[in-house]
Amino acid sequence: MRIRIATRKSALALWQAEYVARELRDLPGVSTVELVPMTTRGDEVLDRSLQDVGGKGLFIKELEVAMQAGTADLAVHSMKDVPAELPAGFCIAAVLPRASFADALLTRDGRKFAELPDAAVIGSSSLRRQAQLLALRADLQVKPLRGNVNTRLAKLADGAFDAIVLACAGLERLGLERHISERFDPERMLPAAAQGVIGIECLDGNNELKALLVQLDDAATRQTTIAERAVARRLRASCQSPVASLATLHGDDLTLLALVARADGSRVLREEITGSSAEAGELGIEVADRLLARGAGELLASGHL
Repeated sequence: MRIRIATRKSALALWQAEYVARELRDLPGVSTVELVPMTTRGDEVLDRSLQDVGGKGLFIKELEVAMQAGTADLAVHSMKDVPAELPAGFCIAAVLPRASFADALLTRDGRKFAELPDAAVIGSSSLRRQAQLLALRADLQVKPLRGNVNTRLAKLADGAFDAIVLACAGLERLGLERHISERFDPERMLPAAAQGVIGIECLDGNNELKALLVQLDDAATRQTTIAERAVARRLRASCQSPVASLATLHGDDLTLLALVARADGSRVLREEITGSSAEAGELGIEVADRLLARGAGELLASGHL
């Protein structure tokens, strides 16, 4: 079988696509695997925040069009960028073992979060991160930060920010973990749903390809991803909403933490639930319903700063 992988052109996207390509080449029945690098609308529009131009779904739309047109067979994504509701006709056929779920603080001199000066300027375009940072320290100034990983590192080095926040997984995959000054624990910064997870998307009707891809699916990561994404789906949250979730497995049990916040950090709602991992989706719905009962809908409707 010949497999063509649609991918964005950023260094991280190409790393992830190459990683999946290597895994696919080891499977019996795969003859060739090639990358189809593409530029997405999300890569092109860098002068406005993602929530103003359509959210992180802009990073995957062109890849889905390529699959529909038959110029690519599958796409590789950071699952935290994938909308909770996929377009009709598509599926996530496999998720690979999860890397670090944590967010990282990066500073020029290695100082920690508690050591940042008053009114420090932190770069992040994520409302989820913004809300949690401001909940920890209301004096901070959170400013938009767009671009690929190296562009963001360059902006930090140039003095545009006192610190920036990025996902640990992306830095580690690119061999840039030396830039991490501090890793946030979940008590201070809950991650985006499925942060650190690589997902493989294909057409739902391509049963031959789905049967192949399921060999790469990691069962534990699949369960935590289902639970975390169920929270966002129930809340009707986008990838840019101030919503966070983290599921962990303990034998057959799954513990799910979830959070909804006002974008300015002035109010944060948290819920936790534990149950059977076989009911991962139901647990996600239950914890989301608890958040909604406490006013999460009003927080999400309040918009962003």
